[in-house]
Amino acid sequence: MLIRFKVENFLSFNEKQEINMIPGKKMRKMKDHIVLVDDFSLLRAATIYGANASGKSNFIEAIRFAKYVITEKVPLSSTKMYCRTQKENANHPTTFEFEFYKNNHFYAYGFSLNLHDQTILTEWLYELFPKKKISEKMLFERETNINRIDLSSSGELSDTDKMRFTTYKLDFEDNKSSLFLKEMNRNKKITRNSKLLFFKNVYEWFNEDLITIFPDQTITNFEYFYGSDENNRINDIIEVFDTGISKIKVENVTLAQFKERVPSEVAEDIIADLNKKMEESDDKSDFFLSLRSKNAFYNLKGQQGGEPIITTIMLEHGNAFSDFEFSEESDGTRRLFDLLDILINGEKNKVYIIDEMERSLHPKLTYKFIEMFFEVLKDNNIQLIFTTHESTIMDQDLLRRDEIWFVERNKDNVSHLYSLDRFKERYDKKLNKAYLEGRYGAIPILKNFSYKDWDGDS
Repeated sequence: MLIRFKVENFLSFNEKQEINMIPGKKMRKMKDHIVLVDDFSLLRAATIYGANASGKSNFIEAIRFAKYVITEKVPLSSTKMYCRTQKENANHPTTFEFEFYKNNHFYAYGFSLNLHDQTILTEWLYELFPKKKISEKMLFERETNINRIDLSSSGELSDTDKMRFTTYKLDFEDNKSSLFLKEMNRNKKITRNSKLLFFKNVYEWFNEDLITIFPDQTITNFEYFYGSDENNRINDIIEVFDTGISKIKVENVTLAQFKERVPSEVAEDIIADLNKKMEESDDKSDFFLSLRSKNAFYNLKGQQGGEPIITTIMLEHGNAFSDFEFSEESDGTRRLFDLLDILINGEKNKVYIIDEMERSLHPKLTYKFIEMFFEVLKDNNIQLIFTTHESTIMDQDLLRRDEIWFVERNKDNVSHLYSLDRFKERYDKKLNKAYLEGRYGAIPILKNFSYKDWDGDS
């Protein structure tokens, strides 16, 4: 679970900005919005408001970018992603730091890099102890300019781990383009009893638990539709949202129909990939592949010695005499299906970071989804952080004050992030009205325009 994220010198963020999931000290409402991890309280949700071009999407991009650098590499396109409001920032470090909880441990992991030169400068990992006098312990630190990698537990390592770490460290000397955390998880065997296990824990949190989603990005692969018990649950949830869909079905599609509906090159590549997996297998297990686009979904099950079984979902609408394909549904319904994946798939300990969560959705659907998030996932330790323009959900019957954040862009086009909780509003305050009136900032400042004075040439 995420505790805190900090970013500095990235896109529209110049000085260090932070969002945290720590509950406000004086908040007494909605205790079900809080989860306890080792007796430490964390919020389950946060929403970020701001005008267009204020920096909301840039903040989500900062998290996505940092995750990509950690799990993949520094992208070549990043040379101008430093905060360009000041020329000198080209030579200043860009910094990211995450504090989070994973496998009964609290960690702080971060790194700094020069985006203009695409070089890693520093990297660090600490274990945190929120409830103890000793608040932190260094696990490893790295400075590339002096080629230093220090490991705090080196004296506690087994002979095998000492030899392993020394080898990895030597292999990584003079490498300024990659993170050591990634190196320690690249085909490395770290056992459960190893003192180096923290490298695996931390990397897994970024690779598996932290999920960023942008407006045109699909989420679900519909795997949970393939079970009769789940189908009944899904149908019950879909009915709550009044989409016109009365039932969801899984139906077989012939190979010919599949090739007709999917671009021929894509279809051929998928079938070839499935066949290759089966040929390379030493056993006779079935193989599964899913194809998901914005408008369509297909699941392929490969069988030794036979054609693949291909299925898709069909949607029943009340008394309509024929079923509807997923591609025939509205953008809003397809978006809702993606969001429902968060409620239905049953995964635990995930952090979903969503940009423009309300896209294509009616305000009441967005409101209801958030209500169900708190109700359905109360035992799953799942966090939801999202940007939005939808002021109707800025409601103290739905969200706590400490779950609402704002991004505002100043006259120098620099973004600043701050919490509604600093305003100490009453519990009966109509927050959405006050927000639209400009009480909290983070709204567009519109100028007057007179059409009759415009000559068309100015």
